[in-house]
Amino acid sequence: MTTKDDLRHSDQVEMRWTQGKGRGVFARSEIKRGSVIEVVPVITVPVAEVHAWNSNFGLFDYVFNWEEGVMAIALGYGSLYNHSFLPNAKFSVGSGFTIVFSAIRHIRAGAEITINYNGPPRSRAAMDFAVLE
Repeated sequence: MTTKDDLRHSDQVEMRWTQGKGRGVFARSEIKRGSVIEVVPVITVPVAEVHAWNSNFGLFDYVFNWEEGVMAIALGYGSLYNHSFLPNAKFSVGSGFTIVFSAIRHIRAGAEITINYNGPPRSRAAMDFAVLE
């Protein structure tokens, strides 16, 4: 079970603007491979509502597949991690309504932290946008 202490904002990361991608998540300090970067709560939303809101707010750019017919908006910096086919982090469903972001390799201070939006870090499934590495 996730406790409120597990959901404190992480001091390891910050949001910065990045060329060509908009907002991104960056390491404020060195993060070792295998370390949990942050655990963020999510708000679940029926897919139909995401579709309805997408034309006005571009919501598809910020949601995660959660379960059949449901998507999740990750709070904190959770929905701001950018995609890479060579990610340095991964995400997984945590306990309760949370997503866990963890390092899959060493991340130096100042580096952008990226995840593979397909889920598995090694997935090369096509994306519906141009991938900037």
